[in-house]
Amino acid sequence: WKIEPGGDSGIYLRGSPQVQIWDPAQWPEGSGGLYNNLKNPMDPLVPADRPVGEWNTFHIKMIGERVTVVLNGVLVVDDVVMENYWERDKPIFPSGQIELQAHSTPLQFKSIFLREIPPGREEVHLDIEEQKAGFVRLFNGRDLGGWTGDVKGYAAEGGAIVVLPSSGGNLYTEREYADFEFRFEFKLTPGANNGIGIRTPRAGDAAYAGMEIQVLDDTADQYKDLKPYQFHGSIYGVVPAKRGFLKPAGEWNAEEIIVRGRRVTVVLNGTTIVDADLDEASAAGTADGRDHPGLKRGKGHIAFCGHGSRVEFRNLRLREIRQDGGHFKVSPIFPIFRGHDSYRVPHL
Repeated sequence: WKIEPGGDSGIYLRGSPQVQIWDPAQWPEGSGGLYNNLKNPMDPLVPADRPVGEWNTFHIKMIGERVTVVLNGVLVVDDVVMENYWERDKPIFPSGQIELQAHSTPLQFKSIFLREIPPGREEVHLDIEEQKAGFVRLFNGRDLGGWTGDVKGYAAEGGAIVVLPSSGGNLYTEREYADFEFRFEFKLTPGANNGIGIRTPRAGDAAYAGMEIQVLDDTADQYKDLKPYQFHGSIYGVVPAKRGFLKPAGEWNAEEIIVRGRRVTVVLNGTTIVDADLDEASAAGTADGRDHPGLKRGKGHIAFCGHGSRVEFRNLRLREIRQDGGHFKVSPIFPIFRGHDSYRVPHL
């Protein structure tokens, strides 16, 4: 979409107003917010508009009554409930029209695409920027294809990999990875405990035979006496993570793990909580005083490390990093479905 100075527009979802579009010079909070919300957030997280007169790109996703908006590759609305403008005491309508709205100001729309998501069958989607950057999907949103290990202790539910409470085992990627950027979202139950194994073999404890990035509801009372290297995001037993950036249990968190040579970086909800050189971190011995031979591994599986708690993971995306710092030219592991057709991102 493209507007002119003073422009004011929006996108109605299910016949209801609206995902906002306007001139950021006059409304500096920026476009993309759910303008008519009263109880739930209405403003975008950050302004991401391009200058008036340039083309902007929306990616709007609506699942149930929740809306996510990406503007020009930037997340501006994160899984927010959209309210029913016409009947405030009722939830948003289960279906309805998508409408392009204008307030007597010139505007243009082009390249309009739509993909219906059947109820309960949300699929992982790579936005345009991630496609260009070479990310691929590690989970197809429907089953555990591409994963191995304790497949009975995990399930694909509602577009997420769910760790079943009965699971005490690990679920591994079939492939091994050396250097990579791994992006995902996760949701904890109260007191939940899990982990992300990186460069780990199939045998042995991932925290020692490989490395384990802690996944933990560390605000629960039962964990009040944890060691610093046990809190969420830590390289377990080796490097403690910064605290205070984990959302409450029941809310979705966004995390990125970047592994490049001897450096491991963990970004939680936009804040870097670990940025460590593995050699420096273990030069005087590890934080827990134990042997961690996995620190020396240059390659291995990515794994979910179950500890008997229900945890959900979704939107798993990864791109491999070459030793020269570039990125591999790859197509998605799973096709991305749009309408009745499927396609793979071309080699970049």
